Amino acid sequence: MTRMRYGYKASAEQFAPRALLDFSIAAERIGFDSVVVSDHFQPWRHTDGHAPFSFAWLAALGERTERVAIGTSVVTPTFRYHPAIVAQAMGTLGVLYPGRVLLGVGTGESLNEVPATGVAWPDAKERFARLKEAVGLMRRLWTEDMVTHDGDFYHTRSATLYDRPKGPIPLYIAASGESAARLAGRTADGLIVTSGKGEALYTDTLLPAFADGARRAGRDPEALERMIELKVSFDRDRRRALEDTRHWAALALPAEDKVGVEDPREMERRAAALPLERAASRWLVSDDPDEHVEQIAAYVAYGFTHLVFHAPGPDQMRFLELFGSAVLPRLRARFG
Repeated sequence: MTRMRYGYKASAEQFAPRALLDFSIAAERIGFDSVVVSDHFQPWRHTDGHAPFSFAWLAALGERTERVAIGTSVVTPTFRYHPAIVAQAMGTLGVLYPGRVLLGVGTGESLNEVPATGVAWPDAKERFARLKEAVGLMRRLWTEDMVTHDGDFYHTRSATLYDRPKGPIPLYIAASGESAARLAGRTADGLIVTSGKGEALYTDTLLPAFADGARRAGRDPEALERMIELKVSFDRDRRRALEDTRHWAALALPAEDKVGVEDPREMERRAAALPLERAASRWLVSDDPDEHVEQIAAYVAYGFTHLVFHAPGPDQMRFLELFGSAVLPRLRARFG
């Protein structure tokens, strides 16, 4: 059985790298177990948007913290980055901060990959095939010397990573559908999903596929971590908690309104047209800590073991202090 862990999501699309570092250092002091950062080339919003380079930022975080697990949620190792480069970056971080580093990967979004590379955005089937191949190649580079790989998408010639940690680098696969969840169970150390998409997606599709993939590979699914990014807006002022979700209104757009949008200005325009209630629909909004714990408890009941809290508001220090004093102790008392 994996133990419960509680993490902080560093929103690189919303805050400048120095401010984000300060928030994440505070998260360790307040008692969070992990800090994971997004990896965007472009943010969801053009106005006051940010997009720092995740690997450089993680090195700074590692130097300024001592205990928390650090990693990506998530990086795309298939377009902007060749998987060998991602493996090298994580190998170096693993040497610098042994036992603390994790890599979360996903199939990517055109918003980040197309502007930086000019690639024609492929269909979901190719994106999944690329991810599957990239995961296998990175695993080899972390454990083997002189790796020659000739795949459908990536190639190496006698490639060796000369700086890699003694222990394995935990790898997590983000999934929004059954195939990726099954791949995570079969090959990864954990699954990553996001909240607010309806109970059935988790209990009927993603978690069963994850467990099935693990069992088919001869693995114990209970030994693997099930991470969820929980979108929470907690404040003693309920109206403020509701208003804070406006910044992330793009998350409430239907998938067909986001696919193929590569300009943050257009994404911002579409999100701004949503009413506040719609913008808040993906978030657990509360001003009462007991109510908030009950909202979160539903996801624990589904079977998630690593809860990473993503707060939308501009005053992240306020959120961290409130959540750390009023909610986090209640979660630990109830769930361990």
